[in-house]
Amino acid sequence: MASVRAKKSGLSADIQKKLEAKYNLDQEKQCRAWIEEVVGEALSDQEIGMHHFQHCLKDGQVLCKLLNTLNGEPLVKKINTQKMAFKQMENIEQFIKGCKTFGLKDGDIFQTADLYECQNMSQVVATIYAVSSVASSEKGFEGPCIGTKIAAKNEREFDEATLNAGKFVLGGQMGYTEGESQSGMNIGKTRKVVDM
Repeated sequence: MASVRAKKSGLSADIQKKLEAKYNLDQEKQCRAWIEEVVGEALSDQEIGMHHFQHCLKDGQVLCKLLNTLNGEPLVKKINTQKMAFKQMENIEQFIKGCKTFGLKDGDIFQTADLYECQNMSQVVATIYAVSSVASSEKGFEGPCIGTKIAAKNEREFDEATLNAGKFVLGGQMGYTEGESQSGMNIGKTRKVVDM
């Protein structure tokens, strides 16, 4: 017997509406095209929309294949092909663990319910963008990417004379006002019994 969540009401319904309003169809299209190109196979549902995209990714197989392809060697050792709910959620959990190993931060990764129960699909899309950014910037993936590249470390070396010259420059926050002060300033009217 399949369990169905009760319809949200009150504050929960308002929050869900806001999450659904954040969903961007253009970003979904980019994610779809990128996943299909990297994995080398078409997604199961070709219609555009939050629920259609969720249907494509719900079993977690495509996401696990994507991560394994980007990494070069399998991060997800066993991908379950069974249609049972707990096996599909296990695939999603394996993808999430693989993302952490791949180099994503916890704030960039969605939760299992966000995808499996279509709770926050905009976070799923954001995770896919983050996977692409890490793959192209830190893992050296030469294929296509979406989103932005992560900035590379840019350390600078200064000679001793330049470092010493910087010690004598006062920053704007040091309190020096070139002789100006607020003495004698009056803000607003003074309080009198009778205003004229």
